[in-house]
Amino acid sequence: MDLFNGMRVFAQVVDSGSFAAAAEVLNLSGAQVSRLVADLEHHLQARLLQRTTRRLSLTESGERFLLRCRGILDDVRDASAEASGAHLNPRGHLRVHCMSGLGVLITPLIARYSELHPDVSLELTLSQHTPDPLEEGHDVVISIAHALPDSALVSQTIGQLFSVPCAAPGYLAKHGVPEHPRQLLEHRRLHLQDFQEDEWLFQDEAGAISIPPGTTFRTNVADAMVKATQEGMGVSLLPFFSAYPALKDGSLVRLLPEYRLRERTIFAVYPSRRFLDAKVRTWVVFLQERLPVVLGGCVGVDN
Repeated sequence: MDLFNGMRVFAQVVDSGSFAAAAEVLNLSGAQVSRLVADLEHHLQARLLQRTTRRLSLTESGERFLLRCRGILDDVRDASAEASGAHLNPRGHLRVHCMSGLGVLITPLIARYSELHPDVSLELTLSQHTPDPLEEGHDVVISIAHALPDSALVSQTIGQLFSVPCAAPGYLAKHGVPEHPRQLLEHRRLHLQDFQEDEWLFQDEAGAISIPPGTTFRTNVADAMVKATQEGMGVSLLPFFSAYPALKDGSLVRLLPEYRLRERTIFAVYPSRRFLDAKVRTWVVFLQERLPVVLGGCVGVDN
């Protein structure tokens, strides 16, 4: 059998989540894709995928084999890129992942990047978790963190962001406007999980002030927290790119603007390759140049 082609098809089935979806990407029939995977399993004398009527899942052997496949496929792609000049000229399919809330900033940048590099087709996946690019097949993962753990992945800083405490005008009319972080202890505090730690850390010239988030309402989606805050449920700490539209239209008010909160770094993370594909390189450089400008445009909002 054509072992390399079988590996390529197997990896695409995993990435696509089904035989039918993989067949569409590979321009093959579903029967051809199914047969190629079956031939691969027969050749290896191991079952790689568990098949049910609703979903596919990797077996333990399949998980191990997939990691090997990705390494081999990447090596072949790098060799082809070196020979064809793909590391010099951006083209092909670029798969990008980022947190859902950042999508409102990243999508317009994708439009500008596409104008500069029309030979690159770009796929954007948004979710609340940060995936491993090697395991899930993304070319670039845009991650928000204070720092990233050591790994074989390459990370580049593409921006800095911080959160802002916000409340609805109606809520403030009823409960008063806090003038010091400690006065937040007298207010209903809403907790945006995953994005924040278990404390709100305010900083000024005198030092740091720690305020625990409340239990009135919790969610892990920034857009949902924006809505809850607009409805007057309490005070929330929002990433300012999520709060920006509501601050601009007056449905939210920024509180304690003289205090800074702990910043987080936005990273572009991608697998380390000897011959870095031009589409990855140019996309990361583009983000480094443009994203800080977009983020800076939101900082001056003050109601």
